Amino acid sequence: MSDRGYRRPRPLSPLREHLRDTFWFAPTMGFVCVFVLWLVATELDDAIVTLLQREEAYDELGELIAFSQDAKTIVTTISSAMMTFIGVVFSISLVAVQMASGQLTPRVVRIFVRSRISKLTLTVFLATFLFSLLVLSSYESESDPRRVVSVPLVQSLLILVMLGLSLLLFVVYVSATLRLMQVGPVVDRIARDSLRVLGRMPRGSRGEDGPGPETARVMHEGRAGVLRDVNTARLVRAARRQDVVLRLIPRIGDFVVPGTPVLAVHGGAVPPPHRLRYTVSVSVERTLHQDLAFGLRQLADIALRALSTSVNDPTTAVQCLDRIVQFLAAVAHLPLGAVHHRDRDGRVRLVQDGPEWDDLVDLAFEEIRWCVAGSPQVSRRLMAGLDDLLLLVPEDRKKSLFRHRALLVQTVERTMPVSADREFALLPDRQGIG
Repeated sequence: MSDRGYRRPRPLSPLREHLRDTFWFAPTMGFVCVFVLWLVATELDDAIVTLLQREEAYDELGELIAFSQDAKTIVTTISSAMMTFIGVVFSISLVAVQMASGQLTPRVVRIFVRSRISKLTLTVFLATFLFSLLVLSSYESESDPRRVVSVPLVQSLLILVMLGLSLLLFVVYVSATLRLMQVGPVVDRIARDSLRVLGRMPRGSRGEDGPGPETARVMHEGRAGVLRDVNTARLVRAARRQDVVLRLIPRIGDFVVPGTPVLAVHGGAVPPPHRLRYTVSVSVERTLHQDLAFGLRQLADIALRALSTSVNDPTTAVQCLDRIVQFLAAVAHLPLGAVHHRDRDGRVRLVQDGPEWDDLVDLAFEEIRWCVAGSPQVSRRLMAGLDDLLLLVPEDRKKSLFRHRALLVQTVERTMPVSADREFALLPDRQGIG
């Protein structure tokens, strides 16, 4: 199979994803933008005062001074109350996130961290507070229109606009946080993120010639952790300049420790160290940026927690199985496995192993199948999902599905001695028990 649909990697894609995993970048950029906005507004206010004084329109200038003095009371109130408001809102939000992580899985916290509305709300709140302090510093004690230097008219209007935006974002933010505590929106978000990763990842390729004999290896340097992603564009560029083929030894999501090999070199010498710098990113946890299987891992975790004796919530497990079947149906006809990244001339420069179809099926169903004993709702939904996938996948991918279907039947027969109960538990039902 060819590399049809292959997309060349974007050089800044890992950096953009790493910034999305932080909560400081957006507020910092907001502070910079607010300071620039304040400088521009100050210049406009000074220009308005100078123009009115030049035209000797002192009555109009006096009205502007009176308006700004009235607005000063509002600005003072905003500056004194905004930080308290921010603290209360985000304290409640953190409690909600903690409850969601305990009910579903700790990995849902990353949804909150990566949420654009959460970052935008915090940025606008902090920007409003900072802008109010800057506006207060622009007020003068002078009230004589002939002697006044600056009247913060534009600044006062801007702070009122930012206050209105803060209130609007507060409503949207509360709604988004409440959705984070619901099972349906969370599993839907995980599924949509997984499909988005699938859409932007290069397709696997088969039938390619091997990269040739291995000539050297590159060891991992730095801290131990999970291989989060690799800068494929930089690795392809380094391999092209050295005229070699690089092969990534661990998979995305594997735990690596210093001194273990991460890259194998085929066909020449190792590229210079400065060309391989910042090409491999290691973190404390997995992300969905390049990890195709992480979405399934999260859905399986939520289902397993729901099926535990302490929670006993089979309906949540059924909702997870809905999304698991959706994801597997999306990859049913896609080439999986090794991905061959090419340079601008079409030559393979980087080989990256990925999960095969059997790996994804095992991840999706193996652990859940072990926990279906005594839960006919889940076994019926699992049976229906396997039957639906058997209608969708090509012949060479049906073997693993038949295996899980047979094992499911054996599990139910072993745990349910009554024949009628077994028949009921193995009846395919897309709603579990509709």
